[in-house]
Parts: sequence; C-alpha cells; structure tokens
Amino acid sequence: MGVVIIDGTTVREFVKEEAQFKKSVDEQFVALDLNSDGVLSRAELRKAFESLRLIEAHFGIDVATPPEQLTQLYDSIFDKFDADQSGTVDLEEFREEMKKIMLAIADGLGSSPIQMVLEDDDQNFLKKAADLEASKTSL
Repeated sequence: MGVVIIDGTTVREFVKEEAQFKKSVDEQFVALDLNSDGVLSRAELRKAFESLRLIEAHFGIDVATPPEQLTQLYDSIFDKFDADQSGTVDLEEFREEMKKIMLAIADGLGSSPIQMVLEDDDQNFLKKAADLEASKTSL
C-alpha cells in the first residue's frame, strides 16, 4: 500500500503523454472486453462501473439506490461512451470518453493536491498519472 499525491497538472500531463495514456486506456479496454470481441457491450461497461461502486456508495457508506434508478444511470453512462449509437463501445470511443473524464478530473482538482492511498498493484489511471510524474522527477 502506498500514498500518492496528485493535482490537476499531474492528471493533465498524463493525458498529454499520448503514448502512455493510450497504452493505459487500451489495456483497460482489453480487461473490460470480457468476451474479447473488440467492443464493449452495455453489460461489460456496467460490470466495470459496478466494480468501482461509485454510485452505490457515498463517502464509503453504502446507500440504497433502487435497481431501476441504477439501470437508468448506467444506461446514461453507456450512452455517453457510445458516441455513434451503435449499441457497443469501440476502442476509439472508449479512448475519447476516458480522455474527457480524465480532463474533467484534472479541472476539478485544479492546483489543489490530494493524497490517495492505493494498493501497490492498483493500476487505475490516477495511479498511473502519479507514477508517470514520479518517473519524470526521478530522472
């Protein structure tokens, strides 16, 4: 377990580092594509967001959200990713939406640093952003 400190600049620089960002997003896409068909279905993307528990928990406390409301929320998230409305999310759509999400996080953080406690084997995008910044400062 480790602690990383990031701010908006850390996240923005990670997104600007195009090759590293693309590699990270592509790896995540492959991990989410459970049936390896090259696209994400509504169920695959929902499973990924369910595992994050962003909607079912509020500041670490479980909240009861009606199943129909959860379905509406997950459907709206899927619709944002599915830019061409094909019913699946391809790699390019996933890359574009993840870029938007990461830049929104960067804007939200601004110049205010935050501390995050992460497992050593955690490979989320914010940890990768912190790792990239650390590699630049250690040179």
